[in-house]
Amino acid sequence: VRVVATGRVGPSTKRDRALQEASGEILAFLDDDAYPVSDWLTNAVRNFSRPEVAAVGGPAVTPPSDSLLQQASGDIYASILVGGTYNYRYIQGRYREVEDYPTCNLLVRKDVFARTGGFDTRYWPGEDTFFCLKLVRDLGMKIVYEPDAIVYHHRRELYRGHLRQIRSYALHRGYFVKRFPETSLKPAYFLPSLFVLGLVLGPPAALAWPDLGVLYGGAVAFYLLLALGFAALSFNPLRAWYVFSGTVLSHLTYGAYFIRGLLARRLSEEEDGG
Repeated sequence: VRVVATGRVGPSTKRDRALQEASGEILAFLDDDAYPVSDWLTNAVRNFSRPEVAAVGGPAVTPPSDSLLQQASGDIYASILVGGTYNYRYIQGRYREVEDYPTCNLLVRKDVFARTGGFDTRYWPGEDTFFCLKLVRDLGMKIVYEPDAIVYHHRRELYRGHLRQIRSYALHRGYFVKRFPETSLKPAYFLPSLFVLGLVLGPPAALAWPDLGVLYGGAVAFYLLLALGFAALSFNPLRAWYVFSGTVLSHLTYGAYFIRGLLARRLSEEEDGG
């Protein structure tokens, strides 16, 4: 193992440094709070037998050694209510092709990486969206998800650390709807914001049109029961409470900051979202 000290630079700059330092044919990226299983490389590299595959990603699973509040954060990300159709990033899903994948678990052909110019951005989080777009759109190559290429990714604890991360993800994704619509202009990303707008506009609308009050109350009750039902899957009352409350707060935070990012004329490129 050879450690290359980069000093105080952004994550994208660190990852671009791999092009200069690495001697192999494949670059493997992890976050500093992630670690792989023993057969991570073996399971990921086999996918490069297909010449059209530029990159391989795998699930970033919450380690069993994480604290209760970290485990709850992992449950929230892995829930279909929060992770949606992208929850395979946090659990072992099925093999598939993807167009956008996080760099906490991503392997890339070195020659293809060189052709893209690397990450070459100060966006964080979001550097992965910028990079994957170059692979798929500009080079016409493929990114595949390999469910057996597992890394364990430590979560931030509820509530402060988790919500701070959600805020940063939402802010950048909202901004990227305008900046990179190919990967970010998707209905699923707008749902939390519609939820927030519904909560805000529902009460005055119900006062103006009383019949809407029943519909509004029923919708909110249904959402809360749904969130409680998914939280109960943890089969631990305290953990279920954290997952339930964290899910609601995650939706509110994401919805508000997605709107903020969507309306921003410019966005500070570096945010704390690791």
